Amino acid sequence: MSFDLPRNVILSVDAVDVRLDPGPHPFALDNAEAIAENWQREIAAKPALFDGTVVLLSHLAYRDNRLVGRCHAVNYSTFMLWRKRRENSGAEHAYGHAVLVAGDNALVAIRMGSHTVNAGRVYFAAGSFEPTDFRDGRVDVDFNMIREVREETGLDLSGAARDRRWHVLSTDSGTVIFRRYRVTAPADEVARRISAFVATEAEPEIEGPVIIRHAADLPDGLAPHMKPLVEWHFAGVD
Repeated sequence: MSFDLPRNVILSVDAVDVRLDPGPHPFALDNAEAIAENWQREIAAKPALFDGTVVLLSHLAYRDNRLVGRCHAVNYSTFMLWRKRRENSGAEHAYGHAVLVAGDNALVAIRMGSHTVNAGRVYFAAGSFEPTDFRDGRVDVDFNMIREVREETGLDLSGAARDRRWHVLSTDSGTVIFRRYRVTAPADEVARRISAFVATEAEPEIEGPVIIRHAADLPDGLAPHMKPLVEWHFAGVD
């Protein structure tokens, strides 16, 4: 198990080759009892949590402008314990971000709902990779992004213009793979559509939209990894 990529710097990526290993993750095997005990505490605090399937990495590297890696399907309960034991765990987390750019160049993010693990946090609509996001064993990051944005906001980005290449930011807390998706509507209209969708949901994942209009316009609750992404966008980097 190894992780070999620069930290805390935005990297340009021409291809993402992260593959799903059918075997169990060693972290899940080595911590089965602790995972079960921790999960009971988690659902006692937030009963709406669901023990679905996500993935954790056992290898990730940056080579020749490519992101290559290996991951394993795990229960969400395994992921929740890993969040508390990241250091020297032999596991890491990667996820996708559709950087949603409105027609007026403002960014449209979301604030997570109070019943979620990341309650009150602001970031772009996103979720962990799941086995359904893999095609022929390799992650389809665009599919993940479009699926998560649709589920959380009701927006369909399948026909939206998008950047030619990916970018990646890796920190001690995880690796975000991102690219801009552009819509023609101004930010206020995009936010209105999201709010209307949230109002129809019985148990919405998000509290609502958050508009970011310039690099210094950083809302309360902004997730730590978001500040570099906001600055990157408004600096006009391709």
